[in-house]
Amino acid sequence: MSTTVTPPKPDLNWSPNLASQIPVSETPGVGEFIQETLALTKRLFIQLQRRPSTLIAGIIQPLMWLILFGALFQNAPQGMFGEGMSYGKFLGAGVIVFTAFAGALNAGLPVMFDREFGFLNRLLVAPLASRFSIVAASAIYIIALSLLQTTAIIVTSAFLGAGLPNLLGLAIIALIVFLLVTAVTALSLGLAFALPGHIELLAVIFVTNLPLLFASTALAPLSFMPSWLQVVASLNPLSYAIEPIRYLYLHDSWSLGSIVMQTPWGSITFGIALLVLLGVNALVLVAIAPLLRRRFA
Repeated sequence: MSTTVTPPKPDLNWSPNLASQIPVSETPGVGEFIQETLALTKRLFIQLQRRPSTLIAGIIQPLMWLILFGALFQNAPQGMFGEGMSYGKFLGAGVIVFTAFAGALNAGLPVMFDREFGFLNRLLVAPLASRFSIVAASAIYIIALSLLQTTAIIVTSAFLGAGLPNLLGLAIIALIVFLLVTAVTALSLGLAFALPGHIELLAVIFVTNLPLLFASTALAPLSFMPSWLQVVASLNPLSYAIEPIRYLYLHDSWSLGSIVMQTPWGSITFGIALLVLLGVNALVLVAIAPLLRRRFA
């Protein structure tokens, strides 16, 4: 007589052991954000290392401006640009600021190309601690390139006879360049997320670049300009970065109350120029913050 052996009923309780789960923090940590930002920044520098022509052109072009424009006005009458000032010394501050401005204005192009090639979508669906690390990495990359270009221009200007500010003056120049580049980089990154493609972004860059250069004190003092252009140049944020740097080249001693520019409506001191740059930074960051939050939501 055969007997049937019934196997024991398996335990179908598949509920996870909550005690063994790894706790996950809902709020991203600062360490993770820094790690992601550094990794994304390293990616941009690897791209630069593979294609260094961007950096080389970004250094050679302003140096050509400095040398050729300085030679063009070499025989200008003495005192035309200020007492005891050659045009090369006058132009140095303008080239520093405009080079930093042009580089920062192009900051949105790598992000725009990542958008068009689909890499940005991969980053947005990745488990990042904070998607704002994408913006922070681009800002760090552009600021580093701008400071490198600024150093090259300052060194070349010194060899061409423009002189060299003291250490505190060099630190203030770095601060001014940092404030300008931060604002323009933020604006460019905002445009990279707002505009439909790189053609539109390039159009904005081309339309904005040269007009802001000629409507500033980079190439000529305010006194040389017609009255309407003096008003425009006095409203241009580039002028508030150029004139303090120019003042540092001309004066060993300075203070926040030193007058750096005479506008149609009054005198602009060193401190006011810095406050204007800080105000532009705050305005741009407040303007693009809602756009970035919508894009990263």
